[in-house]
Amino acid sequence: MMVLPPDFISQTKRIFGDSLWADFLHAMEEDPPVSIRLNPLKTKGWGVVEGEAVPWCRGGYYLKQRPSFTFDPLLHAGAYYVQEASSMFLDEVLRQHMGKKVTRALDLCAAPGGKSTVLRAALPEDSILVSNEPNGKRAQILSENIQKWGAPHSYVTNLYPRDFRKAKLLFDLILVDAPCSGEGMFRKDEGAIREWSMANVEKCWRLQREILDDAWQCLRPGGLLIYSTCTFNTQENEENVRWMMEEFGTEVLPVFTQEEWHITGSLLEGFTEPVCRFIPGKTRGEGLFMAVVRKKGDASETNGDKPEKGLQKLRFIYEPQKEEFFPSVELPYPQALQYLRREALVLPDDTPKGIVTVTFRGLPLGQVKNLGNRANNLYPKEWRIKSTHIPTEYETIFRYP
Repeated sequence: MMVLPPDFISQTKRIFGDSLWADFLHAMEEDPPVSIRLNPLKTKGWGVVEGEAVPWCRGGYYLKQRPSFTFDPLLHAGAYYVQEASSMFLDEVLRQHMGKKVTRALDLCAAPGGKSTVLRAALPEDSILVSNEPNGKRAQILSENIQKWGAPHSYVTNLYPRDFRKAKLLFDLILVDAPCSGEGMFRKDEGAIREWSMANVEKCWRLQREILDDAWQCLRPGGLLIYSTCTFNTQENEENVRWMMEEFGTEVLPVFTQEEWHITGSLLEGFTEPVCRFIPGKTRGEGLFMAVVRKKGDASETNGDKPEKGLQKLRFIYEPQKEEFFPSVELPYPQALQYLRREALVLPDDTPKGIVTVTFRGLPLGQVKNLGNRANNLYPKEWRIKSTHIPTEYETIFRYP
C-alpha cells in the first residue's frame, strides 16, 4: 500500500475536500493508465490495435496494456511518444488559443520532450520551436527525443531561463512546464514521494516565479504563455497564476472542456480564474495543472521580425541540418534490434556500398556504413538499447493503412 507523507495528506485533503480526496486515494491504489501519442509526420492513417482515443489530444491513445516499448523499433524511429495522457491536454489548449500564426515558440523547461513534441505537432510547419532544458544530462535526453521526432525547424538548447532574457529574443508562445514538487506523479514514481517535503514545495514556488519572470520578458506583446505543473498544492499553481496577474497585469484565458472529461477548476478559495486541474480518480491520467495567459498588447508593436532573426545569440546542442538522402534497406525485426543495440550488421548482397539508411516498417532508424561483408553501425552510442534481452516476437501495437 502506498504510504503518503503526513504533511502532504493534511495539506491536500484540505485543498481537495473529503469527496475528491476519497476518489484520489482510491486511484492511488490502481495501476496508472498507459498512453501514447502518434507522430503525425510519420503515421498518417495509423491506428492502434487495442485501445481508445484520448479525447483531448489528436493522435493520443490509451492502450489496454503496457507493451515492451524498449524493444519496439517504431518508438526509436519516432513513430510515437509514450506520454502520460493528462500532459496531452496541451494539444486541446493549443487548438483553442494558438489562433493566429506563431512564428517562434519556446518550451522553456522541456525535458524529456513530451510537451515539446505536442507543441511541435500543433505548430505550423514553418514555425520555429526552441526546446530548452537547463540540466545538461536531461538536455541530452531532450535532444534525442526531438531528433527522433524528426520535425523541421526544431532546435534544442541547454540554457537557463535568464539566458533567453539576456538574449532579448521575443517569442509568440512560451510554454513553462515548471520544475515542481511532483505530487501528481506519486502513483507512477515512488521516488517523488520520498523526495517530497513542505520545504521543497516552498523552494519550488519561489523558483517557478523566477522562471516566469524571465519568461515574461521574452514574450511578445499579445503572445501566449502556458503554465503547467504536475503537482496539486495551490502555492505552485493558483497562487502563481494570481501572482502573474498582480505582477504582469495578465488575463487568464478560459479553456473549454467537456463535462465527461471530469477536469477540475480552481481549488484556491476566492480564486475563480479558469484554470484546469487533472486529478487521478476524477480524470483518466496523472496529476496536472494548466493555465493559459495572454500578454497585453499587439504583436504588431514589435514589427514582426523573421523567425530566424537573433537565433545566433543562442548556443544549440541540436539544430536541424540539411537533409541528405542515402539508399535505404528495410530490416526485419531481429536485425532492427541488432541495429538499435549498435551491433554490426550483414546486409543483402545487392545493398549499395557506403552510407545506407536502415528502416523498419518503412521508417528510418539511422545509418550504417556498408562495406559489403559487413556494415558498420553508426547509431549514436548514447542511444543504444543496453538490455541483452531478446524478445521472441514483435508486439504489434498499430494498424497500418
